[in-house]
Amino acid sequence: MADAIKQDSAPDAAPEAAIREETPPPAPPPFKPMPPLLATGYFATAVVLALAQGFGSSVVSANIQQLQGNFGATQAEVSWLVAAYMAPNVSLTLALIKIRSQYGLRNFAEVSIILFLLAALLNYVADGLWSNIAVRFISGMAAAPLTSLAFLYMLEPLPPQKKLSLGLAAALTVIFIGSPVTRLISPQVLELGMWHGLTAVEAGMAAIGFGLIYAFPLASPPREKVIESTDIISFLLIAVSFGALAVSFTLGATYWWRQQAWLGVLLATGIGTFAAAACIELNRKSPLLDIRWLTSPAILHFAGALLLFRLVLAEQTSGAAGLFRALGLLNDQTQMLWLVILAVTVVGGVICAFTLKPGREKYFHVIALSLLIAGSLMDSNATLQTAPEQMYLSQAMIALASALFLPPAMLSGLMSALARGREYLLSFIVVFIATQKVGGLLGSAVFSTFVQVRTQLHKTRIYEALSATDPSVNAQLSSYVSAYSSSITDPVQLSAQAGVQLATQAATQAAVYAYNDAFLATAAVSAGALTLLLCHMALDLIRARAKARAAAAVSPSPQAA
Repeated sequence: MADAIKQDSAPDAAPEAAIREETPPPAPPPFKPMPPLLATGYFATAVVLALAQGFGSSVVSANIQQLQGNFGATQAEVSWLVAAYMAPNVSLTLALIKIRSQYGLRNFAEVSIILFLLAALLNYVADGLWSNIAVRFISGMAAAPLTSLAFLYMLEPLPPQKKLSLGLAAALTVIFIGSPVTRLISPQVLELGMWHGLTAVEAGMAAIGFGLIYAFPLASPPREKVIESTDIISFLLIAVSFGALAVSFTLGATYWWRQQAWLGVLLATGIGTFAAAACIELNRKSPLLDIRWLTSPAILHFAGALLLFRLVLAEQTSGAAGLFRALGLLNDQTQMLWLVILAVTVVGGVICAFTLKPGREKYFHVIALSLLIAGSLMDSNATLQTAPEQMYLSQAMIALASALFLPPAMLSGLMSALARGREYLLSFIVVFIATQKVGGLLGSAVFSTFVQVRTQLHKTRIYEALSATDPSVNAQLSSYVSAYSSSITDPVQLSAQAGVQLATQAATQAAVYAYNDAFLATAAVSAGALTLLLCHMALDLIRARAKARAAAAVSPSPQAA
């Protein structure tokens, strides 16, 4: 993505940076429109690569209940498949940006897809949970370039003036739809081959992507020798940092934060190694990351906004999905919900593609946060009888909010980076990737932790309210006794089974209450963010008017002239 924007957008978007440079780079060659059929091939390649990346990153979390039975493992053990995939995936893009600049974009794309295909084929030789965990680690490494390649292929056929509007919105949209597509196709694939059926889909998409990349090669900008020996040290420290944080965020709520000492060790390792990398980068003439720029108020504001939005978007990926899982519903019973989410996400991408322009970002964010507040408040009224169709509207609003928020945010960040010079693109991409991948994992961890804490609280309150003298409790127990009396004749066993069913019902009710609390918390956080954004917009307006009045006061009037 950086190469395409660097090649076509930098001369127009960063005139100030060009003035500061003593020897400005030569202008890129004039844009030559592609034939429609050829352009369609590049767009199709972008879609395949984005779906392959989305499928690989969400296939385990979307089917974790079914995979427990397939592997004969607990939920905690199966969750290691997710942790193993994300540990290398969250940081490798940093190294790949410089690798493709030094060795050529076309070589980078071809080698990347070969490695991804080989990693997908390794699933066929893995036998058992722990060997599959090792394969998922390799797959996470091999899939790291796919997001960047999807961006590059989506931008390649577009004219320069369309890359930061149509191209950006289209690329992010196809990346967004990976998760709902995974949940849509998983039930049918699981019936055919369980885990190996799912990995066969991954291998199939890798094979299709392999053919498309060779059929539609990317144009390579001139190569540059950009890798230094100190880059390797810094990257290894950052890779350890991001990997340790990814594993702890993925497994923290499952193993519970204060019950496993190694979770604390991972968190400390992640923080310590990143601090060491920052110390190295601050003392380099040509750093891998410009730490001073990354910690400037504008970039901290940008990163904070992205991170906050990833946290509240866990309402859909962890919230709605988790609620229906608690209610005993699987993906085949929620397919229409995910189809609605998929369709609305595409609609949001189309809206961004045709209306997104520099200067409109805050208005998009106001709409997105408003949709999040309304959708979360609607979801907070869930009950034991809530069905997927009752959440079509609310989840559609949240999906639209997601599609409307990220493209404008990325556009504003890219413009800020380009205004300072093309060398800042790498640092910006690191901010973007860190807030999206690590932030997404952190959002799910925070949401899951909040739900578990509230579930235990509500469960305690419900159990305390259950009394053998309560007529409603006795009536419920009597209904369970009647239901099981035809299959259980022993009165003691019949009474025990009725008690188990009552406890299960109470636990499910507690979980529903907890998800309602989480949805309300999401709405509250979104409302706080919207309030801050509106205040910021009002302050900018006041400053602009004051500046205009001051300019009018010092300028001579027409009569005086």
